[in-house]
Amino acid sequence: MPPVAQFTLTFGLVAIPVRLLAATTSHKIGFRQIHLPDQGRVRYTKICEIDEHPLMPEDIVRAYEVGKDQLVPITDEELDNLPLPTAKTIEISGFLDLAAIPGEMYDKPYFLAPQNAAANKPYVLMREALARSGKAAVGKYALRGSENLGMIHAQGDVLVLQRLRWPDEVRSAEDAAPRQDVAVTDEELAGALGLIEALGDIDMQQMHDEYAHAVQELIEAKMTHQAPPKAPEPAAEEAGVTDLMTALQRATEQARADRGEDAQVHPMSGRKTAAKSAKAAKKTAAKKSAAKKTATKKAASGAKKTPAKRTGGTGKRAG
Repeated sequence: MPPVAQFTLTFGLVAIPVRLLAATTSHKIGFRQIHLPDQGRVRYTKICEIDEHPLMPEDIVRAYEVGKDQLVPITDEELDNLPLPTAKTIEISGFLDLAAIPGEMYDKPYFLAPQNAAANKPYVLMREALARSGKAAVGKYALRGSENLGMIHAQGDVLVLQRLRWPDEVRSAEDAAPRQDVAVTDEELAGALGLIEALGDIDMQQMHDEYAHAVQELIEAKMTHQAPPKAPEPAAEEAGVTDLMTALQRATEQARADRGEDAQVHPMSGRKTAAKSAKAAKKTAAKKSAAKKTATKKAASGAKKTPAKRTGGTGKRAG
């Protein structure tokens, strides 16, 4: 795998020569634009607007537009020679918990690899330190005409450089939240958790790009002059399944059936009603018991308070 760039990763006083390797590839199918009647390719020619002559790539350089009709040319060599400490170095600025970096800041990932045998030991040292601490190193580096923010973390036997978007490039999520308060009942939450449990964990290695596969089949069918594959008929939706709890229960049943488990899911409303009935029965029994105890106490108290018959005028009570 050819390296994208080479850097020196500085970790305090430790310098680690590393190669930057692409961590991802694309299986996107590319198309060309053609003129359909004769199938000639459509080409775009870059032309100078002043002399209207076609230009070759070596004739074209960047320029910054200061004002109307005022441009400042900038060459690649001038950009490469900028006096930046990050030009050839990834300098670690600090560390963060991996969970503290929001997912919307993540951009393109790269692998970091030692440049030579001498870099192996400091490379492994940094990898093990990051793995045990559960933290990620954050630093800056220059690549392809711009300075980038990066996060380095341990993943298995390698160090991964995750390019990050700058904090001021990430928009606020306030506009994405619901506009009004939404109440979710315990029963609905239990239904959603039951569906998550029924679906189970996913094996990411089983995930594939079905669209790219379908496009490839279409191309092969047209190359062999066969009929293109047809899209499957959409499954008929059952009428009346609009209640959220009903939809959750049926989805849970289907997920368990697909996994070969017992698909019977008792309605949560029934469980709730049974629980309520049992609770009500306990309350009624408790009330009856309390009433009996109260009546017994009152009777005993009344017997104690009943005055005895007086005899004569002595005021003494009869024995």
